[in-house]
Formats: sequence, structure tokens, C-alpha cells
Amino acid sequence: MITSIQGTLAASGPLRAVIELNGFGYEVHIPVTTAEKLPPVGAAVKLHTLAVYREDSQTIYGFATAAERDFFQLMIEHVTGIGPKVGLSILSRLSLPLLESAIRTGDVTTLAQCQGIGRKTAERLVVELRAPGGAPGALTPAEGAASGGGETSPHRDAVAALTALGYKTATADEAVRRAALALGPGAGAEALIKKALAG
Repeated sequence: MITSIQGTLAASGPLRAVIELNGFGYEVHIPVTTAEKLPPVGAAVKLHTLAVYREDSQTIYGFATAAERDFFQLMIEHVTGIGPKVGLSILSRLSLPLLESAIRTGDVTTLAQCQGIGRKTAERLVVELRAPGGAPGALTPAEGAASGGGETSPHRDAVAALTALGYKTATADEAVRRAALALGPGAGAEALIKKALAG
């Protein structure tokens, strides 16, 4: 199993990256949240990967963190109706901290904002990943964030503040992600909010 790939970024787009390694160019399908974190073309890059084999294709999916990769795998293997394409769409729309929080709290409205899933699929995502004794690695309502450590709380707090100001959850999440990229790791909720509002 290929769990990561490290090489030179030869090309990139919102949902695709090409990584050159030992004379080969590997096409890796990525979510927008990973594309936002890619270095410039020509720079060294490492992605955490999951290879999906079908009868007629072999596809590599890549993510900025191992936690995102693991959550993607959890979704496509344990949630009925969610395949790789929909899984990428979900992780393109919502950051992992917000996605995990929405599942733990049963926030179907936020999940249903993701392209490719309706309310029923969003409800299934909550039920099948939050159910006690369910899928391995499933989230429980009382569980803390499964990834991201201390960075998840300021992120969630900033998203909540923007939502209270009238932003849609997914739009607020995108603004906070951009703010976090600009400010760097360790930025507090207040700084993230100010940067997100400044644009």
C-alpha cells in the first residue's frame, strides 16, 4: 500500500497534482483544502496518499495530512453511498476540524452544503460515523477532535464567530482556512477572525 509520496511538484490544480519522483510523474487527486497548501510548482512536496484500485483503474488520492487521508478512507469504506469522488468533494468544501465537529454534533445542515451529497447522505454520514460500536475510528459525540491537536479549537471558534455574523458555515470555514495559511500555525481565534474579515 502506498501511504505517501514525496518528490517535486510538477503541476497542480484545484483537484489534481503531478509529483515527479525518480523519473516518473504521478497524478494524484486532491481536495481543494490540500491544493490550498501546496508549494509553488518546482518545489519539493509530500502528500499522504491512498491508492484505490478498481477493475478498470488505479487512482492515487493525496492529502496534506495523514489525518485527512485516514478520514477520507473511513468515509469511502464505511459510509454507504460515499465513494472517492464524493469524499473528495466533502473534504474540498469543509476542513477536517469542522467536518469532524459537524459529525459529532449531528450538524446535517452544514454537511449537506457539500456538493454531491443531499440531506439523506449527510444524515447517513452522521449515523454511520458517529454510531457507538460502528466503523473503526468512528467519532463519538463526546470525543475531542481526532486530529489537528491544538489548532482545531481556534479554527472552530473562528468559524463559529463568522457564522454568528451571518456567514454560511462552509464560507466561514474557507475564509478561516485562508487566514490560517496567511498567518501560519499557532494563530489564535481572534487573529484568524480579524484576518478572515479583512479578506
